[in-house]
Amino acid sequence: MRTDLLFDFTVDKPSKTVYITREFDAELPIVWDAFTKAELLDQWVAPKPWSARTKYMNFEVGGRRFYAMVSPEGQERWAVQEFTAISPKTNFKMYNAFSDENENRVLPGSDWNYNFSEENGITKVNISIYNESLERLEMMIEMGFTEGFKMSVDNLEKLLESLKK
Repeated sequence: MRTDLLFDFTVDKPSKTVYITREFDAELPIVWDAFTKAELLDQWVAPKPWSARTKYMNFEVGGRRFYAMVSPEGQERWAVQEFTAISPKTNFKMYNAFSDENENRVLPGSDWNYNFSEENGITKVNISIYNESLERLEMMIEMGFTEGFKMSVDNLEKLLESLKK
């Protein structure tokens, strides 16, 4: 596993936005699939010891992913993601909101913008997460989003290694 790959994580409170740039030692199609296919997302997106469980996912403009982060004790934290734009293998955008188990959204939410590029077998993913309120951004950070995201990316690196074989 390479240790020289770029990982930048910036919280910009005045703009209510988190900016993440991460490089992966894998070709773009594999990384794209890891971000856009439920069966792969569920393998990496939750920080251990939590797990992710997708109830359904329809990856198309106007489609949704409804999923839960599940604690080791079985506690579920649900969220709905609605896909608002998709340019295959280069970009997708989604609106994310916490919800209950019946998909009743807890607003405000956040707009996520993912950009993918590849150079010499290294795939770069740029993510911006605009929060509709500063309170939501601060709540995400207080809930451990920064540490959780970094742990999830470690899970993704291991998954990508296994998919390359």
